[in-house]
Formats: sequence, structure tokens, C-alpha cells
Amino acid sequence: MQRDAIIVGGGHNGLAAAAYLARAGRRVLVLERLDETGGAAVSERPFGGVDVRLSRYAYLVSLLPREVVDELGLGLELATREVSSYTPTVRDGRPTGLLIARDEAVTRQSLRALTGDDRAWDQWRAFGADLAEIAHRLAPTLLGALPSRAEAEALFADRPELWRRLVEQPLGAWIEDAFDDDLVRGVVLTDGLIGTFASARDASLAQNRCFLYHVVGDGTGDWRVPVGGMGRITDALARVAREAGAEILTGAEVTAVRPGPDAVEVTWRDATGEHAASAEHALANVAPAVLADLLGRPRPAPAPFGSQLKVNMVVRRLPRLRSGRDPREAFAGTLHLDEGYDQLEAAHRAAAGGRLPDPPPGEIYCHTLTDPSILSAELRDAGYHTLTLFGLHAPAACFADDPAARTAEYLDRTLAAFEAHLDEPLADVIAHDQDGRPCIEAKCPQDLEAALGLPGGNIFHRDLQWPWAEDDAEAGRWGVDTDDERVLLCGSGARRGGAVSALPGRAAALQLLGRR
Repeated sequence: MQRDAIIVGGGHNGLAAAAYLARAGRRVLVLERLDETGGAAVSERPFGGVDVRLSRYAYLVSLLPREVVDELGLGLELATREVSSYTPTVRDGRPTGLLIARDEAVTRQSLRALTGDDRAWDQWRAFGADLAEIAHRLAPTLLGALPSRAEAEALFADRPELWRRLVEQPLGAWIEDAFDDDLVRGVVLTDGLIGTFASARDASLAQNRCFLYHVVGDGTGDWRVPVGGMGRITDALARVAREAGAEILTGAEVTAVRPGPDAVEVTWRDATGEHAASAEHALANVAPAVLADLLGRPRPAPAPFGSQLKVNMVVRRLPRLRSGRDPREAFAGTLHLDEGYDQLEAAHRAAAGGRLPDPPPGEIYCHTLTDPSILSAELRDAGYHTLTLFGLHAPAACFADDPAARTAEYLDRTLAAFEAHLDEPLADVIAHDQDGRPCIEAKCPQDLEAALGLPGGNIFHRDLQWPWAEDDAEAGRWGVDTDDERVLLCGSGARRGGAVSALPGRAAALQLLGRR
């Protein structure tokens, strides 16, 4: 039987494409290499005997539009965090910190206590208003066909300075003009560096594109917690796709994609042997570099690489901070570690020179303060929590000579940097698995490539792109085209890829369905 579409990869974008196509009556086959669907958006139990379903690779949700949740009837709950971030620091020899909360009065008071007056608050409020304008104007374009660059710029006709700051000059220039305080500058800059290796003043503007995707999410820029864990999102997508008639095979490793004049043939192997099927189109929920391998072609240059260390932990209770801030407040949002503006730039210089930063910048998320449902009732009652740490400026090249040894070294530095802000040893609160080992795991870019097939460990599949057409041929299409008309991208390597959004999967499906 010839299908309408074969989807290579059962991550969240591939499942979204399958759901949209199957609900439109198309015959769809999804092939997933791993034994379960979900890709990076999964919930797993990595520590033996510890009943917690960690969001192991992807943690928070911002770009997933409410329209997609409603269109597919996913029934997801995304919980809002009342605290945006807490950044422990030392001022005048005294441990203190900066708390950014949904309550503006709390944020204002914290900025005043840190800097001595209201100037930082005024700057924060003005910058936040600019970001709200950017999100309000650009977010709706993510749901339609690609606007041209001129059409996107025209959205800012009355505020041309916003376009210039975001699109035409390095992000660092905007931040340095907008804020006086180094720590505040760093808190803002981090949104341009998640998984992206760039300095604030990088001429490539990679940091600008990363920043845009982090602040435009669903029109608000809010980062929310998926109740039940990341796996709840992909389980819902898989359920909707199957209910609509999509066939989903796991443990099916695609070995080749061969487009022809009338169809595209896809071959794969599983525990029973080699198989092949044909369809009118193939949708690639894999990185463009991996797709090139499947097509038997050279990989595009430059080679993608990731820049992060992912650390998952389970603690028996939240650790106390030297600043005295209530841990339930400090860990309720994103806890920034050594992410002052100058610290971030120094870390980038070190990593660009092939050295692991010391101290390494990073940020910690506590899923369970917002959503304790991923813990068993016994662990909830005992006060356990999960902590996930995302280390910045950790490019694959810094781990290349000996990934295991370098990961262990960087983990030691990261935990030491964390402990420097604590009022007690981290070892006093870390949980242990059934064999007595600490519940801590760390994954460098090479580990992510091995586990998830991400080239160089790049969590975005390749460098992020602007969410509008770069040439006339792209305008009015969906940003999913390849050199073969029968093969489309439907993953994070598409024009509007990156993060857990389902946008590339939806875009590929709508292009096949002839939507505008």
C-alpha cells in the first residue's frame, strides 16, 4: 500500500505532522528509531528504584501555541511559574540575589535592594515593554505561511528601532544600552545563549535569533511547566495521531530515503529485518545533516554542534542558599548560576579557546515545585524534588578528545559552582538510587548525539534561522522545503524550528495539505 506520507522520526514534531495529516484523511506511517516515541520531549526514570519521571532532555514549554493544543485536542495543562528567575550573587561581600517575579512589586523591590535605587527597575520595565511588543507582533506570523522579510519588518513600521535592535545589530549592543547593572544584563542575555554558542557581540547574530525564539513564545514569552512532564505532550500527540489512523512503528531505524519522479521510497530495519515502503512524500523529523546521510548526499556545511551540558538530579529536599532566600522561592523559577554579563562573555572566550569555563555558567529548573505529579506519592510526602541544570558555553569541541572524562570534569566544576551559592554541602541533600549511587546524571553534546541522533549534540538540529523568508522563493511557503519536492523537513531544522513547539510539524502538514 502506498501512503500519502512517511514520517522519518517520531519526535514531537513528527507526531504533530502525523496528527494533522491523519486527521485530514491522509495515510501516514511514522518510523521511529528508538523504542518509544517522543525524541527529546520524553519523561523517563533514569535512576533505579527512584520513582520520578524526569523530563530528561527538554524541560519547559514556551513556543507551543495554544492554537495547536486546541486544534489537535491535546488536553494539555501548562502551568505558569509565579517566579521567573532567581540569581544568587555577592554584593559588597554579602550574599544576596535578584528575584524576578510575576508580581512587579516583588521585582521592583529586589532590583532596588540589589542596585540601590529604582533606575534598574525603570530599565527592566522599559525593556520588558519592548519585548512584549515584539512578541505581540511576531507570534501570530508563526502560525501562517512565511512572510517575506519586508512584510515582517513592516510590522514594526511605527517602531523601527525594535527591528533594528533585534535584527540588524548584535544583541549585546541593545542590552548594554538598555541596562547599567552587569548582573541584570546577564539575566537578559541568557535567553540568547540557550544551546547557542555565541558572544553577546557576535556578528553572526546567532544570539539574536536564539533570543527571539525565547521571548516570542505564544505571544507572551512565558516559559511554562508541562504538568505530568514532557512525555505528557508527546504521548498526547501520539494518541491523537493513532486515533486518527496514523501507523506508528518504533524500533524502526530508517536507512535510506530515495525520492523518485512519482514517489519516494523509504527503507528501514527493525528486529524482524529490512523493510521498504513508498509514499507521495517523506517528511524528515531529523536534522538536515542526518537527512543528507539518508539521501546519500554530503552533509551541508558548516557542521552543526551543540553547546550545553545537561544535568539531571533528584534531591531529598531543596538545599539552603547562602543568601537566605527561601529555597521554595529561589528554585520556583530559573535559578541562574554565574551568569553575569561579564561572566558569560569570559566563559565564551574560554570555551572558544578550547578550555572548559571555570566557573561554568548554568541555570537550574525545579519542575516539582510547580508540578509535583512527576513524583510518586511517597517521594512527594518525603519532600523530594527534581533539579535539572542546563550548562551554557559548553561546545562539543571542548569534550571531543575524551567525552566521558571532560563531562566528569565539567560536572565537577558545575556542581562546585552551584555549591558555592549554598549554605550546606550539596551531598547532604542529593538522593541515592537503589544501589546507593547519587541521583545525578550529566550529558554533553556527544551524549545527546548518541542518544537522540542530534548532529554534534545540537538541540536545534542546526543554527536557528529567522522566522521569515530570506528570499522571494520562500515567501508564502512554510519553511520546510528541501532540494527534493517530495521530501520536506518537519523537525527543528525547518525555518521555524527549535524548542518544543510543534510548529515545524504543523507547517509541513499544512504545506502538503495545500494550506496558506
